[in-house]
Amino acid sequence: MDNKIFKEYENKLPEKILQDIKDNLPEKVSDTKLKKIFEAVYEEYINSLAEPGESVGLVAAESIGEPSTQMTLNTFHFAGVSEMNVTTGLPRIIEVLDGRADISTKMMHIYLKKPYSEGKDIKKIAESIKETTLKEYIKEISIDVAESQMTVILDEVKLDRINMKVSQIIKNLEKTFSKGYTFKPSKEAENILLIKSTSKEDDLNNIYKLKEKLQDVYINGIKGIHQVLPVKKGDEYIIVTSGSNLKDIFKLEFVNPDKTITNDIFEIEQVLGIEAARNAIISEVAKVIDEQGLNVDLRHILLIADIMTTSGTVLGVNRYGIVKEKPSVLARASFETPIKHIINASINGEVDNLRSVIENVMINQIVPVGTGIPKLIVKPVKKGKKSE
Repeated sequence: MDNKIFKEYENKLPEKILQDIKDNLPEKVSDTKLKKIFEAVYEEYINSLAEPGESVGLVAAESIGEPSTQMTLNTFHFAGVSEMNVTTGLPRIIEVLDGRADISTKMMHIYLKKPYSEGKDIKKIAESIKETTLKEYIKEISIDVAESQMTVILDEVKLDRINMKVSQIIKNLEKTFSKGYTFKPSKEAENILLIKSTSKEDDLNNIYKLKEKLQDVYINGIKGIHQVLPVKKGDEYIIVTSGSNLKDIFKLEFVNPDKTITNDIFEIEQVLGIEAARNAIISEVAKVIDEQGLNVDLRHILLIADIMTTSGTVLGVNRYGIVKEKPSVLARASFETPIKHIINASINGEVDNLRSVIENVMINQIVPVGTGIPKLIVKPVKKGKKSE
């Protein structure tokens, strides 16, 4: 293989394309064939570039906006599992592009290390991840009115499954309710818990209030993971969750952190950084478009993801996000709240250089797009001289 030809195209083609050519070339290829391959790739690459002055933002907006109006499906539901709804279609695209921090259905795809990815203890692992509260381990609750005492009978089988003892549950309860109640195990059986109010006033009322609060006390699992579902994806088992907690999931020994993902873009930004958030925006939008069977060039999505993350944080495509970041006063004023922007700009003495489309439209100038970009300088004819 002649390295001269590769060197010739080093500055002409991106590194990724050169690497792809290297990886896919046949073992024995003549210089003339290699030259022809490079010429064909280079021609294709040049044709794929945007022309100077092309309105790439406008084309991207049309290319995503038009097909997304054809989207119909709102949610996808995992059969037999409550809480496992997935927002898809147009509502999901709006969620991502609006930069909403509080999304309707947070979920994770947790990939596992071997041998767990092959199915070993998959149900046990899934159960250990799920956030569980005390109500899942309670068999029966009774209140003794005379003694102002509550008796809680716990499910021994479920407690054994997660190696949880009553003493640990008492510690959790004491941490949650630091004052006003005493918690102690019964002498009759190991799985019975006795709770009494230490407040002198209206003991019975306090006990009844506690009955409701008691059931939501955190016992074990990863906080934020509300539902788990082991699923076979291809040759390996993964765990699909309702709810998300990337930071704590990554700490688990059996989890493969290289492949585990969440659909919460703001959480990805906090844990993994802005580049990972940019990739998440691209994959989330592309996934919805693919699921709907629509055809949108990936470069339009790449452009939107770049604009949303160019400031170093994820900003939505709205007046609270990227519109707020525009350097042009008139461009900001054209979007919903004009008086506020113009007054603020006047106070701060801002200058608008009229570099974009909208501000030039507003003051009736030629728009700097396409043929409007070149500036022609005319040499005026001086008086008394004839023009040549």
